[in-house]
Amino acid sequence: MPRISVKTEQPSTVLFDLDGTLIDTAPDFIRCLNELRQQHGLPELPAEHIRRSVSNGARAMVLVGFGLEPEHPDYLAKHTAFLDLYEAGVAVETRLFEGMDALLQSLEQRGIPWGIVTNKPVRFAAPLVQALDLAERCASLVCPDHVTDRKPHPEALFLACKQIGVDPARAVYVGDHERDIQAGRNAHMKTIAVRYGYIEEPETVDLWHADIIADTVNDLAKLL
Repeated sequence: MPRISVKTEQPSTVLFDLDGTLIDTAPDFIRCLNELRQQHGLPELPAEHIRRSVSNGARAMVLVGFGLEPEHPDYLAKHTAFLDLYEAGVAVETRLFEGMDALLQSLEQRGIPWGIVTNKPVRFAAPLVQALDLAERCASLVCPDHVTDRKPHPEALFLACKQIGVDPARAVYVGDHERDIQAGRNAHMKTIAVRYGYIEEPETVDLWHADIIADTVNDLAKLL
């Protein structure tokens, strides 16, 4: 799979996945999971052990932190407790990835609207985007609450393009999970997989069939 080397045709819009692509939410996931473990008399887990599963959401956090699958009788209580802790502090340590603000400013200066399409529920995504002062900058925020089918179904990407007023065929979708690339391909968009995100096995990114892979935010900026 080719790495970024040259710029492509200027897109009409750039859509980003949220966690692990646009912003680094891992520190708050790590903080909340270890706080919950401490409440149950368990030692903290290494940050990197938690970080690589962040893109899989609260379900993955409960599995990593307590070894519980959804069918376990104790799962729901742990899942709810984790989400409550997270909702109370979605932006304590979360930040844009280094270099991402400059990338967004470059898009804005060139008149290229950008948006967010995420599987993160709006109860967490909206206040997080607001806390990072992105709400007035992004042209669209689409969460699972806004559609019938979540990624990898393309519905959310089509909705974002409709809200922005652009042709999906001239849009780019950037993500750090295979489902992001599947969603972009299903929407007939150009896709960029970012290897700097929350990926358990970075070498598997080459198997996602993204149009291009960006190893760093700087690579992504060079392309866009």
